[in-house]
Amino acid sequence: MARIGRLGFLAIAVVFHLVYIKSIFDIYFISPIVHGMKAYSTDAAAPAKRLFLIVGDGLRADKCFQQLPDPDTGKTRHLAPFIRSRVLNEGTFGVSHTRVPTESRPGHVALIAGLYEDVSAVTTGWKLNPVNFDSVFNRSRHTWSWGSADILPMFAEGATPGRVDAYTYGEEMEDFTSDATLLDTWVFDRVQAFFEGAMRNETLREQLQQNKLVFFLHLLGLDTSGHGYRPYSKEYYRNLKVVDEGVEKLQKTVDAFYNNDGKTAWVFTADHGMSDWGSHGDGHPDNTRTPLVAWGAGVKKPVKAWRDNGHEDGFSKDWRLGNIKRNDVAQADVAALMAYLVGVEFPVNSVGELPLDYLSAPINIKAKAAYANTRGILEQYRVKEEKKMATELRYRPYPALSGTGHSLEDRFSQIEELINQGQYEAAIDASHDLRNLGIQGLRYLQTYDWLFLRTLVTAGYLGWIAYAVTTVLDMHVLGGAGEAKRTAMSSSFFVSVLIAIYAVLFIQQSPIFYYAYAFFPAFFWEEVSARVGASYSAVTKLVHGAQENSSSTALVVNFIAAIALLELMVYGYFRREVFTGCFLAGALWPLTYGVKFIKNNRYSILTWAGCCIVMSTFTMLPVVKVESLNMILGGGALMIIAGFAGSTFQPLSIRKDKTTIDWSSKILGLQTALVSGAMIVTRRSVTSLQAKEGLKFHDQVGGWVVIVASLLVPLLHTVHPRTDYLHRVLVIFLTFAPTFVILTISYEGIFYTFFSLTLLMWVSLETSIDRHRAAQHQEKLDALAKAEAAKLKAEKAEAKKKAKAKKPVFDRMETAKPSKLVKAEADKEDEAEEKKQVEEKAPVPEPPKVEVVETKATVESPYRPLHLSDTRIALFFFFFIQVAFFGTGNIASISSFSLDSVYRLIPIFNPFTMGALLIYKILIPFTLISAFLGILNKAIGMAPSAVFMVVMAISDVLTLNFFYMVKDEGSWLEIGSTISHFCIASLLFVFVSALELLSGLFVRGIKYDRAEEERAKNEYLKELEAEWKEKELKKLDGEVEKKTKQIEKSNSNKTEGEKDTSEKQEQVQLQRNLEEEVEMALRKVQRVKGVIDSEEEGEAEGYTRMAEEGESDAETVMEESDAETVTGQ
Repeated sequence: MARIGRLGFLAIAVVFHLVYIKSIFDIYFISPIVHGMKAYSTDAAAPAKRLFLIVGDGLRADKCFQQLPDPDTGKTRHLAPFIRSRVLNEGTFGVSHTRVPTESRPGHVALIAGLYEDVSAVTTGWKLNPVNFDSVFNRSRHTWSWGSADILPMFAEGATPGRVDAYTYGEEMEDFTSDATLLDTWVFDRVQAFFEGAMRNETLREQLQQNKLVFFLHLLGLDTSGHGYRPYSKEYYRNLKVVDEGVEKLQKTVDAFYNNDGKTAWVFTADHGMSDWGSHGDGHPDNTRTPLVAWGAGVKKPVKAWRDNGHEDGFSKDWRLGNIKRNDVAQADVAALMAYLVGVEFPVNSVGELPLDYLSAPINIKAKAAYANTRGILEQYRVKEEKKMATELRYRPYPALSGTGHSLEDRFSQIEELINQGQYEAAIDASHDLRNLGIQGLRYLQTYDWLFLRTLVTAGYLGWIAYAVTTVLDMHVLGGAGEAKRTAMSSSFFVSVLIAIYAVLFIQQSPIFYYAYAFFPAFFWEEVSARVGASYSAVTKLVHGAQENSSSTALVVNFIAAIALLELMVYGYFRREVFTGCFLAGALWPLTYGVKFIKNNRYSILTWAGCCIVMSTFTMLPVVKVESLNMILGGGALMIIAGFAGSTFQPLSIRKDKTTIDWSSKILGLQTALVSGAMIVTRRSVTSLQAKEGLKFHDQVGGWVVIVASLLVPLLHTVHPRTDYLHRVLVIFLTFAPTFVILTISYEGIFYTFFSLTLLMWVSLETSIDRHRAAQHQEKLDALAKAEAAKLKAEKAEAKKKAKAKKPVFDRMETAKPSKLVKAEADKEDEAEEKKQVEEKAPVPEPPKVEVVETKATVESPYRPLHLSDTRIALFFFFFIQVAFFGTGNIASISSFSLDSVYRLIPIFNPFTMGALLIYKILIPFTLISAFLGILNKAIGMAPSAVFMVVMAISDVLTLNFFYMVKDEGSWLEIGSTISHFCIASLLFVFVSALELLSGLFVRGIKYDRAEEERAKNEYLKELEAEWKEKELKKLDGEVEKKTKQIEKSNSNKTEGEKDTSEKQEQVQLQRNLEEEVEMALRKVQRVKGVIDSEEEGEAEGYTRMAEEGESDAETVMEESDAETVTGQ
């Protein structure tokens, strides 16, 4: 295969990574849902004809049972007295331990279907998400549901048509700034009206008298209040009171409707809890512990117990329920409980265990119910095993459920025999053990293909890394001149391996993506093997070039440090503090370039170190932030200061273009004014929302106007465009500054400002390092040339000496002595000859001789080739990409982000728009990174795609780490975080490609010409010097005239002889003084010029002030000189 270009490389990268992203779902997240199972239920009559499931969305277990301050009276009491009375007198309670969700879907799926939903199903949608597995609703005769449009439709769409009725309110009611209790009162009012209507509707009344009916009430008010005002607020507590009162009123209505027939079961719980920050995306126990209270038909009454009562963990010590047994369950167990109470089959996909402690049934009924529950779970194992056996070449069964005495039939027979013999406790224990084995067996089948698939994927990622490296070496070191050398043996080997794998996959009826997983390793490694020779030449060239400035030991140390840095970045995904250490180490990085470099760039180095120290603090701050108006306004103030400071700067190259300068200053001022406008709007919005007054319409409109205007105003710079890079960076910085004011709740704006300054200093230092290295290289060449010249001169002198010694004495006596002119000409010719010989024998370092592969003609490129030291730039760029994200948050903080900032623009819940605003804010720092890297490429003459391609090659070191860290068990947050880490690392290449595109757009039209800047600087210095000289000469002319008159006046009183003598002395003294003064003034000019040469380019106003100070010093010297002259006279 001919070497592809950059676009071909990107195309292969896109296809490969998109295919391999799916690998984690084919390996770790194969859907546990299978079909074709037989449904099981208990043979006994159902204790209840109907069941009410009431879910208080976002209700914490402790808030439900603790004594809390009454939001209306201020007295401390239990805010849910009716629910508490069920615990004390009517039913059984406990804590339902959930898996951490990102939204309410996983919690409700676990409650209603008994299934911890596979994560891959999240990709099928966000809001609707039709449930494609069995549930209690689907097993019921009929289900009526009331509540949020985000939850109910997914169960109605997934059930048997016509079985589930869903009544929802409009999305406009989900306003985070309004009274959230209206959401719950809407539900209770509609249910009340439903039963009142049934009294007048004969058909509906008859339907409601049937058995196996389910009523579902989804109460979103608590979740909305918690998000908006936190779960310790008066709003949250008031909502809890509304829920408790609504449940009490509902039970009275239902009991009256059914004449207290005692056939109604009640289950009150929550889908997830709520953290103190108003979120439910992290793994804090406040999010995973929810209340579970069951009472009514079939539910056991409270059990009084002082020991072994479930309160041993201390969590419920302040609930004042220490004498009531607490029965904790897993959230999926609730589905099994509801199925038993209402007499329907257990959902066929359920993995929940029936909580027997909640049942008011005799022991024999419990034993049979536990056995039916276990049979349902083992039925899933049987169906899965049959499917696996049908496709595997050599199936290996799960040892614990195979063989004589351990097969499913044998174990079922043992339990049935125990039940028939009346050994119910033993049967329950055996059912429990078999259920656990069934769960383990399902896990075994779930991970059956892991080893094979993970081997393929690992080979693919390693192959991609090697292939990307060879591509970079060919394109940016050899200039595209490398040729591939293939042999029939190597090609046959890779083709044979691929055919063998494909044969196995075909026999096993593997999915089509498995073939792709096998193709890429073969393709990549075949390409790498064909380019070994060219890659070796490129590596030799890189290493030899690096050895000019570093020893072999230093190169090895740097390589180890680079790998260590990549691994530290991996660890930084879990512990942000790692980036703090990296910044502190980076502050010392410039000191490794020697004293001369430090002295010439001391101000840049000091600023860089200060920025690194400030940046190191951000990754030590908490990721879950509390709204702070002072922090927000402080960040905005820093942005305004940066805007004013940048707008006053004018580079030397455009100092004469007054039109462009005036126009750009006005637009920069307008952009800075938009930051001020954002601060005003944000302050008003925050104050209004904190005062519980809601978001005012004009503040909402003002926020949107500022954000849109901040994106449009920069286009005005195109009227009179500027080509200096600092101006472009400032424009980009101010473009996104208003967004970082409006959409932040704490220190993010401060981070944005210092992050931008850190990137600026990085570019400055990298440019200085490039010049420093070039100067060092030139000095080395000059020294070698000088040594060679001295050697040639010595050899020539020795040759002349020997030639002279061989001449006969008579010839030497007769030879005429050459004239000085002839000798000078001869010396001149000798020097020219020596110079020619030195140039011909220039000791330019050559790489060691290696076997060079066949190459194509190298295409001339305007860019310099990659150096080994450019790996440092790629690592810095990669590091800054990580910091741009982890500087203010992490994966958990995204999943649990506060809505405080978003509902300054969108007060009504809209997950897509809110999520889009969140992603937009997160991506802003990356635009700065792309702009600065584009500028750096221009500054050092490197190809725009070079660093980006190096980053693509090394980024999959992180991907491979995260591939083996993916979890498919544990909390939702843990699972989701590992998936997110893998996907982020795997898609970095797409992100980097986008940054490269942005970089090209951002730096379009920018000129970074050192020669032009030097010319502009020199012209400016000459103008300063000429202007200064003119001023000084005018002053000196005046002084000469003044002193001449003084001399004439003095001489008028002297004799002619004295006059002549005195006049001559005075003229000599005056001439001497004038010469000294002029020389001193010129030294001042040179001093200012030296200061300018040592500083950064473009600081014209600072130089002018220097010149004015120098002029003042010259005037002082002049006055002192005048005084000395008068004294001398």
